[in-house]
Amino acid sequence: MRSLRWRSWPRRVLGLWRSSLEFRTIAITVILSGIAVTVIGASISISISNNIYEQRRQQIESESQRATVLAQSIFDSATATEDNNQVELDGLQNQAQSAILSSTSSPGGTSIAILRSPGQTTSQTIQNIASPDFPNSAISKELRAAVEKNTDSLHFQAVSLSTSQGTQPGLAVGSTLDVPTAGQYELYLVYDLSDAQKTLDFMQQTLAIGSIALVLLIAAITYVVVRLVVGPIRVAAETSEKIAAGHLEERIPEAGQDVIATLGRSFNGMADAMQRQIEQLADLSRMQQRFVSDVSHELRTPLTTIRLAGDLLFDNRDGFDAPSARTAELLHTQVDRFELLLADLLEISRFDAGAVELEIEPVVLVHLVEESVEEFGPLAASAGSQISVDGRGGYFEAEVDPRRVRRVLRNLLGNAIEHGEGRTIVVTVDSNAEAVAIAVDDHGVGMSPESVERVFDRFWRADPSRQRSIGGTGLGLSISREDAQLHGGRLEVRSALGIGTRFVVTLPRTHGALILSSPIGVDWPDADAAALDRPVLEGGAS
Repeated sequence: MRSLRWRSWPRRVLGLWRSSLEFRTIAITVILSGIAVTVIGASISISISNNIYEQRRQQIESESQRATVLAQSIFDSATATEDNNQVELDGLQNQAQSAILSSTSSPGGTSIAILRSPGQTTSQTIQNIASPDFPNSAISKELRAAVEKNTDSLHFQAVSLSTSQGTQPGLAVGSTLDVPTAGQYELYLVYDLSDAQKTLDFMQQTLAIGSIALVLLIAAITYVVVRLVVGPIRVAAETSEKIAAGHLEERIPEAGQDVIATLGRSFNGMADAMQRQIEQLADLSRMQQRFVSDVSHELRTPLTTIRLAGDLLFDNRDGFDAPSARTAELLHTQVDRFELLLADLLEISRFDAGAVELEIEPVVLVHLVEESVEEFGPLAASAGSQISVDGRGGYFEAEVDPRRVRRVLRNLLGNAIEHGEGRTIVVTVDSNAEAVAIAVDDHGVGMSPESVERVFDRFWRADPSRQRSIGGTGLGLSISREDAQLHGGRLEVRSALGIGTRFVVTLPRTHGALILSSPIGVDWPDADAAALDRPVLEGGAS
């Protein structure tokens, strides 16, 4: 589990990087300031380290020079007054060692060694002596060779000293002493630089802590600044989302005279203009709806009179001459179509006004489908089509408005007969635990992708030159989609030129339930995959 969590961190950081302007700004600032502080801190650390080392080296050089002169003077002064023997030389050696140690003041401590230069033959010698803690390994062959070769100067070599606290830096200094009657000796002083290293470590630690604190301070300042800048932008985004959701009165608070305040005033001005235009369009839409509703209602009375007169003429057409009888038949047909158009307009106006209600009752959809198929049987036969019903899972009850479902079926069956080119029409009914669905398939001319996009528009026709054979009004599919949405369902369409069209209406089995999946897909189960590569248009609430 921990490994999975660690693996998900990069994705989370990447998602935060893409979605948060604050995070990107702060991260970039911290990275760049961290690089700058690291470079500056490293430069300062190197400079201080070099200065500390140079100062200690100068101090050590001065002390070593003084110690060499002091030791040489001890040997020179003693031999000027006395005729030295071996015991006296050993005493002078101890005296020189004590004088050297007392003359050095290195905080880390100093180790001393007096070694006889190799390759000499003298009448007398003094023993090699060294401090108890003298690091013999610190005196390299290279250093001894340099001291032996150049006896008039000091020679330095950086060394590492092993102590109880670990390895510490040190500096070894070599010079020569001339001891009368005993020959040449080499003086080695090893200085412990742990005090300088501690000072440098403390300085570097302080510099590191200060650098981290500086980067954190820069990050905090950047966060505050970004909040001041991004905050108004976030408010503008939230306000625009509320306006998009329909809360047209939402505005950005205006304060100050800076650029952010100017942005707020400009945004509010744009929102005011949009609100006025939307309200004007809403008022115009309400006027249009009211006009359609009023006209539809006002036409009912004269249409009733025309219907009575038309029926009277139609019933007595046998007594008319041929042209008059044909006129009476045409009048009767057009009055029927006008009544249907007026009923559709009234229904559309009710949908627009939100004044429609469902009359829910338990219904077996297969029975509704069979009734509608039986009603359209003669019309389908006259068009050369045959309607078959596959009620595989439609025998469960569903809470629907049967009148509206019948109207949807009539519209879909009429559309299939109209465009089915005399081929077989298949009606499929199926259900699952949450929904019922009805699919109407024809194998006619089909529709182009552009026509599929507009198939539910009011008064729209895929082929304006095509004559209607069953007297449709151009509102049937639009009303069918509204009926499906009123049930909490959806109406979908899939079509391809030369293959046919499939309409699928999906309704919840229980009124008010949410549809998660449709029992019938909008794709043809046995269609060619290449032919199915067409747009799908969905109308309704999922």
